[in-house]
Amino acid sequence: MTAPGSPAPIRVLVVDDQELVRSGFCVILDAAEGITVVGEAANGEAAVSQVAEHGPDVVLMDIRMPGMDGLEATRLITGGAPGRSAGSGPATPPKVVMLTTFDLDDYVYEALRAGASGFLLKDSPRHDLIAAVRAAAAGDALLAPSVTRRLIEAFARRPPETSPSPSQLASLTARERDVLLLLARGRSNSEIASVLFVSEATVKTHVGNLLAKLGLRDRVQAVILAYETGIVVPGTPPD
Repeated sequence: MTAPGSPAPIRVLVVDDQELVRSGFCVILDAAEGITVVGEAANGEAAVSQVAEHGPDVVLMDIRMPGMDGLEATRLITGGAPGRSAGSGPATPPKVVMLTTFDLDDYVYEALRAGASGFLLKDSPRHDLIAAVRAAAAGDALLAPSVTRRLIEAFARRPPETSPSPSQLASLTARERDVLLLLARGRSNSEIASVLFVSEATVKTHVGNLLAKLGLRDRVQAVILAYETGIVVPGTPPD
């Protein structure tokens, strides 16, 4: 039970077709302070239904499952959480953290495009699992260095003519573009603050502003847009 005056617990839905894996995640998360598991599902279709019923803040989503896989379920969930009625959960779709066995999973890029806020290896330590849920709930991206490399490699293989126009970034100030560039280079808020000689609070403000101007959900989408528009080119050194 949540103590009076304390923040509401982070509500989590766990989705994995392996019952032992799913149960293990549930036990770990339910034992963590400030986190509660509101449901579990064995496939994507059940996950979409559970999101509509329970309105979780964060969904831990396996990628490869029979029937509807994690990619399709993530598209449906982050695209507006179909079927959710007023009062059944948060007004905004939950954040999705993808569960994968290998950090070089073939579906990394597709999952991020589908709306995932990050990745977590299934064999990660329990403190990483708990930290991932808290980071996602707070709106932070969760991308391991190996996953970031995979994302960059995916863009390096794309034909140049498929890239969107840089005009999407026209609304940003020069400083916001600087912050976006550093985000795409994988820098944390504290690292960006050090590079730009500003406070971390100022960086958070810039990040919030650029996400709002570009209509983006989180830092992951900002990184993707930076590569798509060419503000960062794979293989080039940082300025």
